[in-house]
Amino acid sequence: MLGNFTYHNPTKLYFGEDALGYLKDELKNYGSNVLLVYGGGSIKKSGLYDEITAILGDAGKNVAEVAGVMPNPTVEKLNEGVKTARENKTDFILAVGGGSVCDYSKAVSVSVNCGDDPWEKYYIRFEEPTCDIIPVGCVLTMAGTGSEMNGGAVITNHATKQKIGHVFGDDVMPKFSILNPKYTMTLPKYQMTAGIYDIMNHICEQYFSGEDDNTSDYISEGLMRGLITASRKAVIDPTDYEARSNIMWTATWALNTLVAKGKSTDWMVHMLGQAVGAYTDATHGMTLAAVSLPYYRYIMPYGLKKFARFAAEVWGISREGKTDEQLAEAGLAAMENWMKELGLVMKISELGVTGDMLEGIADATLILDGGYKIFDRNDVMTVLKASM
Repeated sequence: MLGNFTYHNPTKLYFGEDALGYLKDELKNYGSNVLLVYGGGSIKKSGLYDEITAILGDAGKNVAEVAGVMPNPTVEKLNEGVKTARENKTDFILAVGGGSVCDYSKAVSVSVNCGDDPWEKYYIRFEEPTCDIIPVGCVLTMAGTGSEMNGGAVITNHATKQKIGHVFGDDVMPKFSILNPKYTMTLPKYQMTAGIYDIMNHICEQYFSGEDDNTSDYISEGLMRGLITASRKAVIDPTDYEARSNIMWTATWALNTLVAKGKSTDWMVHMLGQAVGAYTDATHGMTLAAVSLPYYRYIMPYGLKKFARFAAEVWGISREGKTDEQLAEAGLAAMENWMKELGLVMKISELGVTGDMLEGIADATLILDGGYKIFDRNDVMTVLKASM
């Protein structure tokens, strides 16, 4: 049964090789003081930095910069961005990079005018902003997180060994995002495949939850089939524009809140993966890959019919002569083969997790209640041990 819901997404998207040409028009809608946020410098090597700063200059903007945003943005980096934005009276934040840069920029946007400690307010108490929010625009260079069209912002606190995401409301979503698939082609294969699995898991987190057999499920199955096809092409030829376009577009639709409608959603793979990431600083998509199969095999009996449907509708496995359990197991085996085909990390020990970390990682894992089985700490430990 499809439940009651409201759907609204205010982000305007520009997609394709000419998408950056629309930036100059969008900049007219915002103030004079722009905070340009980016990561480790790859946009300078590619020439994208020069293109964007030229557009900002032609628009008459005063530009301050926050560079060096890391793959798992930290509280300290958030504080740095807030300080820079305040000192420069920032009116608008332009994020140029992947999901971490977009996430970080949204976190800065709600923190600049916040009278409280942002970490405590947003990531411990999970409160909503009560202050003025600085608008954000994104120029995306990596496909995976969907951050370009949602309100999510994940921040890591190494002191407390926590990596926590806050999904903010419509007002925090980017006002616009520019998506040119060619910008993603400079990524190393490791980052590309991590992004692909992040996309897959975003869909799975929403698909493997209650309220089955609704429109969201049919959309999700189509997205997953398309992603599998495009990923296989991209691994063979990372410069395949059609494949990279389809991956980028699927990433956006995987987490722009559309396929969550009518679903309770799960997100325990993300909670497990983020706890691993807090201890290892490992690439997000790889932490998800390393815990996914142990998690899904553990909860499969509680959502057996859905896992059987996943096997048939996503992986094309015949139902003939199989019980639901056999079909479901075959579906997860097919996903495992695909993951190995992409070269994903399959064990958390490969990411630097050691046995003496498991208790702490379990303590850092937030337990949610939207999936087929509500976990307790023993369940978390069982999955973590199986992920080693």
